[in-house]
Amino acid sequence: MDDHHDLRRPRGLHRMDHRIVTALRACGGDPRVAGAARVLSWAGEHGALWLAAGLAGAVVDRPRRGAWLRGTVLTAGAHAVSMGVKRVVRRPRPAHVEPLVGTVGRHSFPSSHATSAAAAAVAFGALGSRAVPPLAAAVCLSRLVAGVHYPSDVAAGAALGALTARLGARWMTGGPA
Repeated sequence: MDDHHDLRRPRGLHRMDHRIVTALRACGGDPRVAGAARVLSWAGEHGALWLAAGLAGAVVDRPRRGAWLRGTVLTAGAHAVSMGVKRVVRRPRPAHVEPLVGTVGRHSFPSSHATSAAAAAVAFGALGSRAVPPLAAAVCLSRLVAGVHYPSDVAAGAALGALTARLGARWMTGGPA
């Protein structure tokens, strides 16, 4: 499909997505910014950072071990759902910028990194984690700086992840479903 107009996005959103990716990818010209984007992208691959955080929470916070483990399951589930949506939508990744990182797949909508990051931010934030939400935001931003997602991919992924974790919040904390 022509990179200048993706039929799955209205023309105005398409132009805005391109401009924002171009501007943020340019920030990756700074080696420190590029390095941070690469590390965050790598750590967020397949939700690994969030799975590790949830398991660490389960080890450290014994009284709420079950809640941490269920939050980890919610985060993994959100990631799996995003992968399914990606296979249906099949939006190509930005082709107008040189990516800083390699990607597992060639489809960009929604951002699975953003989905798992937002799910972890909501789930683990509900358990009192203060470090996860800002780290999740950094992972989301890293996907734009790396040039592998459009802002609408990241926004949709974050919304999907937050919604998934919010819908599972009662189950996660042991309350009635």
